[in-house]
Amino acid sequence: MRTFLRRSIAVLVLSAVAALAAIVVNGSLSAFARDAKTRRAAPSLVTQGRSVFRYDTFGDQAFWGGALQLHKAVEGAKLGGVGTGVSPKTALAAGLKVDAAKIPPKVAGAIKAGKVNLDDPATTVTLLKLNAVVGVKGYFDSSGRHLTSMGITCAFCHSTVDSSFAPGIGKRLDGWPNRDLNVGAIVSLAPNLKPVTSLLGVDDATVKKVLASWGPGKFDAELFMDGKAFRPDGKPAATLIPPAYGLAGVNLHTYTGWGSVPYWNAFVANLEMHGIGNFFDPRLDDAKRFPVAAKAGFGHVHHPVDLITPKLPALHAYQLSLRAPAAPRGSFDPAAAARGKVVFDGAGKCASCHMAPVFTEPGWNLHTPGQICIDSFQAERSPTGMYRTTPLRGLAQRSKGGYYHDGRFATLGAVVDHYQSCMSLGLSTRQTSDLVQYLKSL
Repeated sequence: MRTFLRRSIAVLVLSAVAALAAIVVNGSLSAFARDAKTRRAAPSLVTQGRSVFRYDTFGDQAFWGGALQLHKAVEGAKLGGVGTGVSPKTALAAGLKVDAAKIPPKVAGAIKAGKVNLDDPATTVTLLKLNAVVGVKGYFDSSGRHLTSMGITCAFCHSTVDSSFAPGIGKRLDGWPNRDLNVGAIVSLAPNLKPVTSLLGVDDATVKKVLASWGPGKFDAELFMDGKAFRPDGKPAATLIPPAYGLAGVNLHTYTGWGSVPYWNAFVANLEMHGIGNFFDPRLDDAKRFPVAAKAGFGHVHHPVDLITPKLPALHAYQLSLRAPAAPRGSFDPAAAARGKVVFDGAGKCASCHMAPVFTEPGWNLHTPGQICIDSFQAERSPTGMYRTTPLRGLAQRSKGGYYHDGRFATLGAVVDHYQSCMSLGLSTRQTSDLVQYLKSL
């Protein structure tokens, strides 16, 4: 009897162990299958996001083409538009870039041989038809010969090229700020600026004066919020176009921390690119701080068809995949940079805010104007009233136009000198020089 009981208990225990093992194995396999599916989906999301970043206008052609009629200025009167048109040389001079990968080999050969007229707006129209103008998308009639509209994409401001084919023509560099792009000059070409003048409550001449003040590599995202075109000292209120790379792990985006990366994507797609989507931010109801936005209802944008929101996850994934570029060879002194890292982590007190590897604070990465010893003008144009600790990776690739949000410091040396004074660092000339070399190496 005892033997029978022992055998029965043993069978029950083995059965239970087997069942438990099956549950664990099946659960693990199920979890593994789910993880594998997630891993397969992640690259797909990034790929989708790249397409959105490069080519999706979010329906903003209704504004840039339909309202401003910018495509007519591109074509010129000879092609059915208005004015002299925009030739490739004119477009390149305004900082627009051309994706060499979109140019057919025969056309590329003809360009190199000087057989393509780069002074002819018709050539620009052809490049648009090839989808080769970075960040600009043309829409054509059924014949494929005449532009009917045009729109812009994220890449318009946040991509450039390596100029490997010719100056302004080459392989795409997504996420790099286009510091050659003269946004103001391009917008000024629009035959109909009424949508802008009506929003701001000013005339054409005033709008064109403001646009002309920006210059290459700058844009004023807050103009449509508060209507402030110039700082109290008379200088333009526009800020440098920021990079879209190196944002993984960074909390608040933009110079004054309006919100996270997906927040700013939604903000720009709806309120700056003028795409067709939905957007919510009741902070923009503050008529004292954001009189233009409050009057226009920018804090509560609703469209029956939303061409923006469904694309935000993929766009976010792609942006977070964009790593900051390494410093070019020969652009810094390695030995001095190694010494500079010691200064950065120690006497320079840089690492107290710019914490590796993200080189900003993990968490709430904002500071008051007083903490960094600068004026509050740009900070007060945001809901935060503060300035973000800028991630430092890829500094060498965004030196054009200067440093800080408005380029007020022409060199990294000037930035270090500012903090020397602000924080009474007491660094020697050698330490300052070494610190600059380390910053260049990031």
